[in-house]
Amino acid sequence: MTTIYGEVAAGFEPVREAFAANFSQHGDIGAAVCVYQYGHPVVDLWGGIADPETGRPWTRDTLQLVYSATKGATATAAHMLAERGALDLDAPVAKYWPEFAANGKADIPVRWLLSHQAGLITLDQPVPLDEALAWHPMAAALAAQRPQWTPGTAHGYHGRTWGWLVGEVIRRVSGRTPGRFFADEIAAPLGLDFFIGLPVEQRNRISRMVYQRPAVDLTAVPAEAVPEELREQVAAWRDPQSFSNRAYAVTDPSEIDFDSPDVQAAELPASNGVGTARALARMYAALIGKVDGVRLLTPETLESATKEQAKGKDQVMLIPSRFSSGYMLPTETNPMIGLNSFGHTGRGGSLGFADPEHGIAFGYAMNNIIGGLNDLRATSLVEAVRKLLA
Repeated sequence: MTTIYGEVAAGFEPVREAFAANFSQHGDIGAAVCVYQYGHPVVDLWGGIADPETGRPWTRDTLQLVYSATKGATATAAHMLAERGALDLDAPVAKYWPEFAANGKADIPVRWLLSHQAGLITLDQPVPLDEALAWHPMAAALAAQRPQWTPGTAHGYHGRTWGWLVGEVIRRVSGRTPGRFFADEIAAPLGLDFFIGLPVEQRNRISRMVYQRPAVDLTAVPAEAVPEELREQVAAWRDPQSFSNRAYAVTDPSEIDFDSPDVQAAELPASNGVGTARALARMYAALIGKVDGVRLLTPETLESATKEQAKGKDQVMLIPSRFSSGYMLPTETNPMIGLNSFGHTGRGGSLGFADPEHGIAFGYAMNNIIGGLNDLRATSLVEAVRKLLA
């Protein structure tokens, strides 16, 4: 059995039980979970193996790449700038980034970048990966790109491009790269172990990811044998020109090795945040209240930041999704704690969110990249918290 390390407050023992079950029943290899309640940690657990190739154990300070859970951190940076009056989310992006006005984009507001409504999910001509990691060539390509739908009329998950789009606005407004702004204004005041652009001296702390292949490759199954509720998605996965595929084909090569030191050192504010579950939970706790005297957003700014902006069928994921200005909102498949929750998932299972009604902030990070409907790890942990609150 995997040894579980860390602490839980009295009454939160079922979260430890659910975390242990993730290793024995649901496929965790190395992982950590943290829960704050009203600004104080009540769950801080870790266990397993950080590097299956060497057997290096997961420790209290192991770092994990959390894929799109990074978007919650980047969105927070944008809302801090808005609260300071430096950024108007309803102003045209071109006010801050004049080149963005090309190809009919002059009137797109910043808020539509945050809420996945801009139609800039892909590029007509992918950018070489080394240039994308250098930032400016990708920003220039997106500024010149035409939208894939009339902006504001639909929403679709900007899985990769979101980071450069929102990040370039942050850079133009603040004079700092999004990773630098996050480090200075969010990580430093809260003492967060979280980086958008991993410093070389932190490299030895990061886990190695394991990618779980699905038990059945639905793209290889005859169309008539695919469950009816999945046929539209599977057809899209089979089509190289579908939004579902093109949204992740913005670099050349399109596959990005997120274990690569070069990729981890670059700033990809949509997808390469590296940190601990504790840092995720602590950041979200500081969004809904004070943590050791630090609060990131006022209640008024937070209410605006978490107000629903887009809902319904997602043009990329082809399932119902809901977004505020940068955060995911609860859905049937990701209910979080309740209707007032907000946060963001990451590829393979990572999750960070807060629920202001119950004073809860949650972070989960792991290195076995599973994802999909069969991944019960984050769900079981959140369900354990939800039952305690009930």
